[in-house]
Amino acid sequence: MPDNLPSLSSAIRDALLTGDPRAKAMATRKLVRDWRLGRLAFVFDCDMPDEPARPDRPELLPPNQMPKRRKGGSERGRIALWHAVAHIEFVAIDLALDMAGRFGESMGEAFVDDFLSVAADEAMHFALIDRKLHAMGSHYGALPAHAGLWQAAQDTRHDVAARLAVVPMVLEARGLDVTPAMLERVRSQGDENGARILERILDDEIRHVRFGTKHFDELCRARDENPQESWRNLVERHFGGRLKPPFNDSAREAAGLSREYRTGIV
Repeated sequence: MPDNLPSLSSAIRDALLTGDPRAKAMATRKLVRDWRLGRLAFVFDCDMPDEPARPDRPELLPPNQMPKRRKGGSERGRIALWHAVAHIEFVAIDLALDMAGRFGESMGEAFVDDFLSVAADEAMHFALIDRKLHAMGSHYGALPAHAGLWQAAQDTRHDVAARLAVVPMVLEARGLDVTPAMLERVRSQGDENGARILERILDDEIRHVRFGTKHFDELCRARDENPQESWRNLVERHFGGRLKPPFNDSAREAAGLSREYRTGIV
């Protein structure tokens, strides 16, 4: 490997500090491609930022100040739904990049491979939804968005086990639970393009949760800890609430997240 290759950590940091949404998605896909092609050195010579760069819009609001989305099938309601999904996918790019950049040196190359793959998926998801919003006459940033999604990264920035427990194994797993109903709703509105996007996201999210569960289990076993018990303790400490149904048990099982994990915290 040439000595003058850019470091992986600097490329990840640059992507995290790219604020423009489309540019961040493209930077992420480029860095993942460069990593896979051997153009980046497995070197961690810079710290990850405490906060990734954000665009001026959307306006970020606390959860209790977010406007309620109507359940009807109006165009305005459909745009609000897709805007919310776009924001989740946009923040998910940063969550996956930060996972690889913050913990990759200690966790190893297989861990980096997995979470850079997640970052590339999230960037692709965002690009698909951004394109859909434009086709609907809107754009990402046109509506307010949830300010709390990055908080999970802040709360777990010093502990890879806590990060794995909360981000892929709680937040992304929640996506497995709610996406089927959203898919059914979108399909009932005759939006087959939207249904295909959600099907792709659901398939990818199963793999993302599986990555989190796999690395969490391996970490717990290396520490001689029971994975289910450790997960429950970390969720109680860092997530701040009990898990609420519905649960998509078939998707969770496919992701390695069995019902035993939830014992006592549902």
